[in-house]
Amino acid sequence: MSEPDSMIVEWVIATRDTDDQEAFAEIVYTYQDSVYNLCYRMLGERTEAEDATQDAFIKAYNNLDRYDINRSFKTWLLSITSNHCIDRLRKRRMKFLSLDDPLPGSMQLQLTDGQISPEKRAMQAERSDYINELLEELSPDDRTGVVLKYWYDYSYAEIAEVLDTTESAVKSRLFRARRALADLMGNSPDIMQDDEDEAINRLSEL
Repeated sequence: MSEPDSMIVEWVIATRDTDDQEAFAEIVYTYQDSVYNLCYRMLGERTEAEDATQDAFIKAYNNLDRYDINRSFKTWLLSITSNHCIDRLRKRRMKFLSLDDPLPGSMQLQLTDGQISPEKRAMQAERSDYINELLEELSPDDRTGVVLKYWYDYSYAEIAEVLDTTESAVKSRLFRARRALADLMGNSPDIMQDDEDEAINRLSEL
């Protein structure tokens, strides 16, 4: 077990066994960006993502006795987060992430290309709308698999663990989602159709 994982386990045990709030605060500080970003990508609205992030940590806190210290804590936490977001999506019509919207407060992502020009921002907004339209056509479960695979670069095994399913089910789900997205992208002159994986990879970079 790596040193960071060992520290996480110490914080989990301290929180679970002695209700050490400072230890749990360290857990929140360590994973708040990962949890928030997943909520934001899944839910597409900052206020709801903030609420979902808080709910996910509360659910994790209330279920620490179920956490297996031999598992990755981050994967366990993101599993709780993704399931919570799926539940929210099933209760409403999803409005997906606008990739160019800034994240609030300390969670704001750092720009790597300097100041964005108005022209570039307009292009990003157009591409984000296009992504929204495509991903809204997928079911919440399929959308989760696509986001974890192509935005987070998770393995099939990791996605299966997050979604509490099998690797074969994940592969089948992603195959179905890739075909659906490839069909939807058929009308776009910016994305080639000769390779589905490459097309989806390009989509995740927009």
